[in-house]
Amino acid sequence: MSTMRGQLRPMASRTPSHFRWDVTESGRVATITLDRPERKNPLTFESYAELRDLFRDLAYAPDIKCVVVRGAGDNFCSGGDVHEIIGPLTRMTMPELLAFTRMTGDLVLAMRRCPQPIVAAVDGICAGAGAIVALAADLRIGTPRARTAYLFTRVGLAGCDMGACTLLPRLIGQGRAAELLYTGRAMTADEGLAWGFFIRLVQPDNLHADALALAGDLASGPTFAHGITKTMLHQEWNMSIDQAIEAEAQAQALCMQTQDFRRAFDAFAAKQKPVFEGD
Repeated sequence: MSTMRGQLRPMASRTPSHFRWDVTESGRVATITLDRPERKNPLTFESYAELRDLFRDLAYAPDIKCVVVRGAGDNFCSGGDVHEIIGPLTRMTMPELLAFTRMTGDLVLAMRRCPQPIVAAVDGICAGAGAIVALAADLRIGTPRARTAYLFTRVGLAGCDMGACTLLPRLIGQGRAAELLYTGRAMTADEGLAWGFFIRLVQPDNLHADALALAGDLASGPTFAHGITKTMLHQEWNMSIDQAIEAEAQAQALCMQTQDFRRAFDAFAAKQKPVFEGD
């Protein structure tokens, strides 16, 4: 007799083809490393698709509780590869172009819909589609040399790419987002911190360790409840205040049925620190 547990797929041993996938010793935190440092880690058709599929599959992964996204070397991601994506796009038909833009948008949807919090560790160049990947993460840590640019207008395109016109204004404000999307100029690290894009700035040598520490803290918390929080943060954009309050009432009642809630109460009563197991 099959069970739902039998449909879950652990992902610690996954071996992607177009980026690195490393998992901590605990098996709870995974790091995606965009690994083409000689070209500032650009994305290709294949890496877009593989990232989309990985984030979709994370919804059914019982082992991974938090994900870090970073770039190899001194940069995060320079966006779509000029030679492997931009050039071919100029020769595609409209149906092919729409299939491509839908695929890139599906990557953002997969990131927003997977229950695991995503921490982007941003160093150096973070541009175009790379800036969208950072934007789609739940939390971003940067370095003082991080430069984040939504470059779409620089190549004759609209700034409304992969959800930029809905995600960026909600994060940094309508006016600031409009300036970046119209001009394509780079947001400095200090601006990103002041505007709420980054939660903090750290030195480059400490970036990955800091991101892993944050991810580890989240992974050791009430991870089922974290998934509910992420869902509510995503879904409540389209709700009235009445709908949001009712949705949160139902969500919190669901979390009150978890063993983590009981563990927290028992630990509080015993004056101990709770140990959460995500159930």
